[in-house]
Amino acid sequence: MSFVNEARKEAIKGVKKGQGGPFGAIIVRKDKIIARAHNTVVSGHDPTAHAEINVIRKASKKLKTFNLSDCELYSSCEPCPMCFSAIYWARIKKVYYVATRNDAARAGFDDANFYEILNGKKKSTTKMIKVNDKKGLEEFHIWAKKQDKKLY
Repeated sequence: MSFVNEARKEAIKGVKKGQGGPFGAIIVRKDKIIARAHNTVVSGHDPTAHAEINVIRKASKKLKTFNLSDCELYSSCEPCPMCFSAIYWARIKKVYYVATRNDAARAGFDDANFYEILNGKKKSTTKMIKVNDKKGLEEFHIWAKKQDKKLY
């Protein structure tokens, strides 16, 4: 079985159902598919419901862990910056993909635009405003003192 083809089948499934863009992903552990998902941005009214995010959520729930370092991700397309960040947080060490960010851009998706902003080649239209608050770091102090915290 070609895992990358399974990711592509998942992408096609989502497109045919009208749930979102042409993106599918699977997570594999020890040569076994743990989870599969496709983009559900449109049907779920959720801009974060990319295939990679959805599949990470499913695999983490199934395996009852937020650490997927013993898994690999197969995607129909190069992950966008948001998905890459989720993959990195999940500690997934290998990602296989078919289409590139440029292929996605030609199909009307602006992944390349996000990469340009993150690379400093383009200015973001989102304003980030630091707010000064008297209790601003209280939650971090509570976290630092917590004895049973799980770092991730």
